[in-house]
Amino acid sequence: MDNDKNKMGVGTETGALVGGNQKSEAFSRVSLTANARSIFLPILLAVGVLACWELAVRLSNIPQVILPAPTAILEIIGAQHEILLRHAIPTVLEAAAGFLIACTLGIALAVWLSYSRLAREALYPNLVFFQLIPKIALAPLFIIWLGIGTESRLAFSVFISFFPIVIATTAGFSNVDRNMIKLCRSLTATEWQTFKSVKFPSALPYIFSGMKVAMTLAIIGVIIGEFITAQRGLGYLIVFATARAETGVAMAAIVILCGGGLLLYGVVALAENLANRRYGVPRG
Repeated sequence: MDNDKNKMGVGTETGALVGGNQKSEAFSRVSLTANARSIFLPILLAVGVLACWELAVRLSNIPQVILPAPTAILEIIGAQHEILLRHAIPTVLEAAAGFLIACTLGIALAVWLSYSRLAREALYPNLVFFQLIPKIALAPLFIIWLGIGTESRLAFSVFISFFPIVIATTAGFSNVDRNMIKLCRSLTATEWQTFKSVKFPSALPYIFSGMKVAMTLAIIGVIIGEFITAQRGLGYLIVFATARAETGVAMAAIVILCGGGLLLYGVVALAENLANRRYGVPRG
């Protein structure tokens, strides 16, 4: 009977019938319009800002050493793409490695905190306290402890991106529906089955929220390390170009850095989409 109603459609105030297929098509058009707006509006805004930037530089005759025009930056990227790419590779790889290590350690610690009341009461307030510390001020200490190589930059990247993952994941595990936990226990499900089927899927939005923040912080950690001591990387190139008053090269390095950050952020967003489909988590 319900199937027949869906096929027949629903009545409107005018007495007309709107079929199920028509409703589905209308919903699809609305969804497509919303997706198009979310894509094109940011692009249009960015293009508008770049156009205003270009006009301001051209009309005001701002020197290249102060603020190069976007077209001048693109020319530098095209002319020196090999150098930029050579410095971008270690920066992106170190940021990705630091992010992956931070995710592994952060999620593991959050799982422990969710199952151990003693650990949660002892560690969680300290984690919140460390989150409030200006971590950039600690960067020179990592250089003293681990030297001027990749180890110090990687360790600082892990350190600075670790806390958002722990705090967000712990919050996700703490906000699981208690009725679902009681249901699993009434069905004699094991702790692993409860975690796999209820706790982890429910915490996914929190986990990926923390991961998105951590991805940005991982890149910041590597760049700060390259600012202080490095012989390669985009951070080193920015400092080197700025010291030589080559603002265009520094801006080109920043553009490439933004591109690398968007790439890594896109990978996290793709992983979130796949995980949501795998566990049937509705998108917000």
